[in-house]
Amino acid sequence: MRTSAGLLLFRHTPDGLEVLLGHMGGPFFAHRDAGAWGVPKGEYEPGSESAWDAARREFQEELGLAPPDGEAVPLGEVRQANGKVVTAWAIEADLDPATVVPGTFRMEWPPKSGRTQEFPELDRVEWFGLDRARAVIVTAQAAFLDRLAEHSG
Repeated sequence: MRTSAGLLLFRHTPDGLEVLLGHMGGPFFAHRDAGAWGVPKGEYEPGSESAWDAARREFQEELGLAPPDGEAVPLGEVRQANGKVVTAWAIEADLDPATVVPGTFRMEWPPKSGRTQEFPELDRVEWFGLDRARAVIVTAQAAFLDRLAEHSG
């Protein structure tokens, strides 16, 4: 079973609660909106590090910024359609998306071309109100938004 962990930043605005989501980088998601956004997260090996440590490490790798301090609200786990189990925490913090320096990954592109290209892990990061976030987030991860809304009252 593949496991992933991440941090969902949130902030209170005059228009309500907002969450920081990342748009998946690479050619497969370049022209997609719905289902192409998610919690900044990454894979880890249970037993080699805790989910919490992985969430903080992956935040740094994905966004190029230190994870914020603050009370971590556990949002539990979800199982995505691909079978991956994702664990997330929410932290109240404000972050300017313009300061993000995303990590990168390499893959053969175009397929069977023999050429390797580098792509950002996240090609953009944005703040969303909860309704808009529900419309674009990876389907299973919408549960994190619901759990955060319950916690925030």
